[in-house]
Amino acid sequence: MDPMHSMEQLVAELNKYNYHYYTLDKPLLSDKEYDALYDQLVKLEQEGGIVLPDSPTQRVGGELLKGFVQHRHLSPLWSLDKAQSMDQLSNWNARAVRLTTDYNNKHPENPLPPLSYAVELKFDGLTLNLTYTDGKLVQAATRGNGTVGEGILAQVKTIKSIPLTIPYKDGTIEVQGEGMMNLSVLADYNTRAAEPLKNARNGAAGALRNLNPKLTAERRLTAFFYNVGYSEGIRFQTHKEMMSFLHENYFKVNPFISYFDNFDDVVEQLEDIQERRAGLDYLIDGAVIKIVDMRTREALGYTDKFPRWAVAFKFEAEETTTILESVSWEVGRTGKITPVARVEAVELAGVTVQNCTLNNIGDIERKNLKHALGSRVFIRRSNEVIPEILGKVTEENDGEEIVAPENCPSCGFPLEQRGAHLFCNNRLDCKPQIIGRITHFASRDAMDIETFSVMTAEQLYNEINVREPADLYTLTFDQLIQLDRFGEKKANNLLESLEKSKERDLASFLFALGIPNTGKSTTKTLAEHYRDLHAIMNASAEDLIALPDVGGIVADSIVNFFADPFMQAGIEKMLSLGVQAQAPAAPQVVSTDSFFYGKTVVLTGTLYQLTRDEASEKLEALGAKVTGSVSSKTDLLIAGEKAGSKLAKAKQLGIQVIEDEDEFVRLLQS
Repeated sequence: MDPMHSMEQLVAELNKYNYHYYTLDKPLLSDKEYDALYDQLVKLEQEGGIVLPDSPTQRVGGELLKGFVQHRHLSPLWSLDKAQSMDQLSNWNARAVRLTTDYNNKHPENPLPPLSYAVELKFDGLTLNLTYTDGKLVQAATRGNGTVGEGILAQVKTIKSIPLTIPYKDGTIEVQGEGMMNLSVLADYNTRAAEPLKNARNGAAGALRNLNPKLTAERRLTAFFYNVGYSEGIRFQTHKEMMSFLHENYFKVNPFISYFDNFDDVVEQLEDIQERRAGLDYLIDGAVIKIVDMRTREALGYTDKFPRWAVAFKFEAEETTTILESVSWEVGRTGKITPVARVEAVELAGVTVQNCTLNNIGDIERKNLKHALGSRVFIRRSNEVIPEILGKVTEENDGEEIVAPENCPSCGFPLEQRGAHLFCNNRLDCKPQIIGRITHFASRDAMDIETFSVMTAEQLYNEINVREPADLYTLTFDQLIQLDRFGEKKANNLLESLEKSKERDLASFLFALGIPNTGKSTTKTLAEHYRDLHAIMNASAEDLIALPDVGGIVADSIVNFFADPFMQAGIEKMLSLGVQAQAPAAPQVVSTDSFFYGKTVVLTGTLYQLTRDEASEKLEALGAKVTGSVSSKTDLLIAGEKAGSKLAKAKQLGIQVIEDEDEFVRLLQS
């Protein structure tokens, strides 16, 4: 075959695979197969000395650029007016309604349609303006001042979700979108980077406005597109038509876009987006509301700065800056020492923040926080977890030094550094470790001892000398009744819960022991495979590695844990006191007639007729595999109330979704 023809075929094939992988999230072949085709193309390019303009080999980043060249946009890139409250948003809508009514009164022969609205996410990245001529990407630029931006074509070509060629070839178009760094990519990048990035927004902006395209490629950016600002040969009647055009021309369009005829539904959608915000893998700082009809947009026009037909509704910030005041060091149940930062109180995402996590001593050094006491730092809050310090605002060492302890802040034992973490190895006589182990042992997913709390564990430690989980089963009514805040009822309830906990199954008992590097999934695998506690205790690392999802580190953790004489003695003591650690029931023969048989299922949202664990057990009993994340391998999503990003991703991937809980329960029973 002619080498040029082979190159054209390979380029077309690889670009198709890139589109399905990076834009649709639906890979068509393995990475190994893709790499083999890519290597064939590289070889042909090297042998022939020719590189096609849309070759995927052009995405890796070229030589260092000498400087940015200014680019004048063919059509202005407008800013958006902002609404920071529902009153301001209502005022924007009232103005649009009034202007539309005025127009219709003046043009009764050709009135504008009733207002309808598109609601999109407001991405927190760097605005991109791409120019395509006859189907080829010929320029990419930053927004700049809205009229003139900086040409960043070499950098943008490294973003694999951006098409280098598109099917539309009837002249020139300009397309606007947002270049971003996914939060998962940022987290991965920072594990390897000599200088960690403070946040995803800076990571994207710094990559795109960097004269070294190779650095841009390393940051693995993505981009979503939402507007055609200039076009030759095509006009759109509605926003929906425009978005369809972008999708048909291989641009990545965010799935979180909704259309409404009623403004009250817009307000409800904004509330829904705010609830889902923390589950997204990228930063947003609000939502954009646009009028759908294009003729109405033309009639409403623009102010000096903003279009009258669109507005940005700003959410409360999830990132801000504050002063790092102090750092304390807390001891966990495994002996791990975790630094906790005290910051100057600041409002963030609707709450007052005073404490932030710093993860570990290695994290402090990577984020240039070693000399940060008294300095201003970036903090971020997502979900309901404690906020995290992202880094210093300035690069100078202008603060006091954070000094890591050499000895345990609780028991004074010398600390050992393992990787990025500090550990106290005084497991038998370090109060926070002991209380943590006992509290974990009694927790719901472990031995499920009702009425038990960390305060109970501390009281039992201080007043009855409880030093290990086995001691719980030696407690007596006479001991408990003497404790402060322990009446007869509370004492009896605790003793009844302890007695009931003796019947917990083997998987729960193993999880309660708190074996390092193991979770519920691993302990369940151990219980179902070995079906006997002592068989697990005597298993070798080689035997354990043969089990699904058990690697070398986990296997060594299990072996070392059960080799500890203190742990062995505690387990034997509990067994002698009546703890059964029963093997799970023998697996039942699963009927292949079940609707769920052989399917990979994900549960999300809130269910009311049964708990998440109960639903998982029933699904597994019917031959389903229950996993925690949505991917192209997922067959079915069960979406309860307030389902978030998993539901959106499932719909984007075309995965079957059951949103009716009654229907789900009926299928479980059929």
